[in-house]
Formats: sequence, structure tokens, C-alpha cells
Amino acid sequence: MNFLHIGGGAGDLDPNANYRDGFSEFVKKHKSKVKNIYIVEANPINIKTLKKSWKKYKSVKIFNFAITDKKEKKVKFFFSEKDSPHYQLFSSNINHIKIHFPGSLIKEKYVNSININSFLERYFKSKKIDFFSIDIEGSDYKVLMKINLKKFNIQNISLEYLHLDKNQKIKILKKLLDNGYSYFGFGLDHNKIDWFFKKKKCAWNNLMSKLLPIIHRKHYKRLNKLIKKEEM
Repeated sequence: MNFLHIGGGAGDLDPNANYRDGFSEFVKKHKSKVKNIYIVEANPINIKTLKKSWKKYKSVKIFNFAITDKKEKKVKFFFSEKDSPHYQLFSSNINHIKIHFPGSLIKEKYVNSININSFLERYFKSKKIDFFSIDIEGSDYKVLMKINLKKFNIQNISLEYLHLDKNQKIKILKKLLDNGYSYFGFGLDHNKIDWFFKKKKCAWNNLMSKLLPIIHRKHYKRLNKLIKKEEM
């Protein structure tokens, strides 16, 4: 199985995340099924620690560049001094940093980048992506909306919904449902801030497309219980 994670951070070695990482925990649970692991992280400060966190996995490939929806060669990223030592909140959206660290000193750094479809074309042109996870600090929406889901064979998707507004949720749901995906509950983040989608059409899609953009996240557990009942 091929696993792709965009936004690797410092893996499970970041003290600010309580040494937890949803993707790492997920891979460890499915260790016997994993064939290849591809991890992309924009922040160069994290690469050494990220490699250390995955040193036991020989099949892992770690890339240090940003994934974008555009064709820029370099992208300006922002981060707060208060987020040391690994600067998990490393974002091309300065407002994303200001929201999390109001009043703090914000620094910037230029990072090499590649367009999401160019990246997938280069590494997954003839490969199935069994599991795709994305967590790129406020840029998830733009990148997801740019992916050519008809061209690339992606079976399962975990995406962070926390920073999506109502309109963005509606558009992402429409894109995924129109391309044969269905909502299957929470994704990888242990804080329950990710959605999980499978490449499978299900009877509850119409209901989910209406409810997910408008209900509060505290009610998602009830929705997920309904899905489990439907699966039985």
C-alpha cells in the first residue's frame, strides 16, 4: 500500500503536539500493509526531526518543499517565535499565524514549491495512492480543490476541516462526492478535526452534503454513529 502525507511537521517528536501525530499512529497500526510512505514537509527546520521520527521505516521518502495550487517556484511562509522549537504552524497564510499567535513576532521564510498535480504526476502517475492525508495549515482547501481526482487513483482521503468556512466545506464536499467519494467519519488527527473519505458511493451522501457544512463539530459524533448503523 502507498501512503502519502502532506504536512509531515516533526512527526511524533514535537513536544508542542504532546509527541503525537495522527498519520504516524495510523501507519503504525497498518505497518504490515505499508509498502511505501511519502511525506512532504515545507518547513526546513522540521526535516531533521521528521527523518528521525521515521528512521525505522526503510520505505519512507521525505520531501522538503511546499505543495501549492499554483506554479510558483518559491512561496513565502510565516511562523511565530512562540511556536518553537519545530514551528508546526508554518503557513503561507499570515492570518493563520495571527489567529493562533496574536500579538507575537511573526517571521518569514521562502520555501521551494511544486504544484500538487505536478507532484502527483511525477511520483504517482501509474501508482495507486491507498491513503492520502493532508494538513497544511490553512492551505488545505486550495490544494484539495486543485487535485485532478479523475486522473489520479486516490482511494482514501483524510483532510483537516477545522479552518474551512461554510462555503469551502460545501465546495470540497461537492468535489469529493461528484468524484465518487463518501464521508466515513473522522480522519487521522487525534483531536477529531479531520474528515475521512473513501472512494465509495454511499446512500447517505446527499444527507452529508447538507449537514456537514452547517452543523457544529460537537455533533459529528452523532453523524458518525448514523453512518456505522447504515454500514451494518
